[in-house]
Amino acid sequence: MQFLNSLKTQLKFHNSPFNHWELDKPLNEDALQEICNAEIVDLNKVNINYDGTRALDGGEGKFRKGIESGGKALKFRCFINKENSKHFKNLTNLIDELRNKDTYQFISELVKKDLSKSYARLEVICDRQGFWLKPHCDIKEKLVSGLVFANPYGESENLGTDFYNEKLEKIKTIPYKHNYGYFFTSGPNAWHGMEKKEIKKERRCLQINYVTFQTDWPVD
Repeated sequence: MQFLNSLKTQLKFHNSPFNHWELDKPLNEDALQEICNAEIVDLNKVNINYDGTRALDGGEGKFRKGIESGGKALKFRCFINKENSKHFKNLTNLIDELRNKDTYQFISELVKKDLSKSYARLEVICDRQGFWLKPHCDIKEKLVSGLVFANPYGESENLGTDFYNEKLEKIKTIPYKHNYGYFFTSGPNAWHGMEKKEIKKERRCLQINYVTFQTDWPVD
């Protein structure tokens, strides 16, 4: 239960520019290796240009309902599901931990949202040179949004997520440190993104969500 132990012992709360929590060492090394080794298509090699959204759908930044199709980048994204879970043993163990009542109730109390009927969703991310995210608020279906960084190549800590105030002024950057991350609850003022920065090799992350729509992983 390393993730829950990290929540209980390594968590740091911040209320600027919106409520969020920073995590330190929430994953074991085997899970981090699975993040680093996952095969993810390089969009630069398939003639797809980054448009400031992860779904490559040109979506609005405001707090809104999600696009059911998942956007045109869906087939290039690595979500952990029952079909591919055999290749991600340790990340599947993390999913089981997120589905555990002790874990989701602890997070539920922090973010003040009921997670008892939610679903866990994990996505392995590999961002490469040219990637950026315009300031946006996550969709309403995301009850909890989180990211854990894997930085095996010593990329700049400046490659972390940028947080903005309601005027879209950048207030802070969560440092892109190995086995470090954050989470928050979606809302109309939770503006975040990543400005255009140099990625020398790749920016690996694990996106962790509790969502209202169905995935293969309902909470217990």
